[in-house]
Amino acid sequence: MTQAQLTASTLDEETARAEVYGLLAALYYAAPSAEFHENLRIAVTEAPATGGVLESSWSELVAAARAHSLADVTREHDALFGGVGKPEVYLFGSHYLSGFLNEKPLAALRNDIAALGLARDETMPETEDHVAYLCEVMRYLIAGDDVEVANLTRQREFFSRHVQPWVPLMCDAITAHPKARFYAALAAFTQTFISVEAQGFDMLA
Repeated sequence: MTQAQLTASTLDEETARAEVYGLLAALYYAAPSAEFHENLRIAVTEAPATGGVLESSWSELVAAARAHSLADVTREHDALFGGVGKPEVYLFGSHYLSGFLNEKPLAALRNDIAALGLARDETMPETEDHVAYLCEVMRYLIAGDDVEVANLTRQREFFSRHVQPWVPLMCDAITAHPKARFYAALAAFTQTFISVEAQGFDMLA
């Protein structure tokens, strides 16, 4: 493999990682739009190379999108994560790290986000420890133009502090919930992806 091919392969992998984080952010933040749902239903499920770690869980997610209508997925998102008061499943890190919302983990997260030069969109009602927000931060740290911020060291630090400690617990809670169908498949895919990310960052240590 030439240096140019190696560089292109690395860039493709980084683009794919950023796109996965973007997809996760969108699907956890809200039910998909009709266009998004349809794109999932027709998505390619075969990995470019044989033995892709994410291929099986991605295929199951696409199959779940095909098996459940947009209305079904919307109702499921509302049933699991919406409603007034306590949701069936929390999507906030503070809940899993401290047992309460708006606790010390959120304060630490806000400090780290500020250190990256980022700030929460004031139109976003959820706090920064919502899984969608964290996925968006990871996407920025991978695909952002500012190499002082968007680099592997910052990615590893943010992932190990604010993603890895609790997102797998959230995925377990979703997959164990009796109402979870499409989102159980999404949680399984998320679990596999987070595991792959953790292994990749461990290799950098």
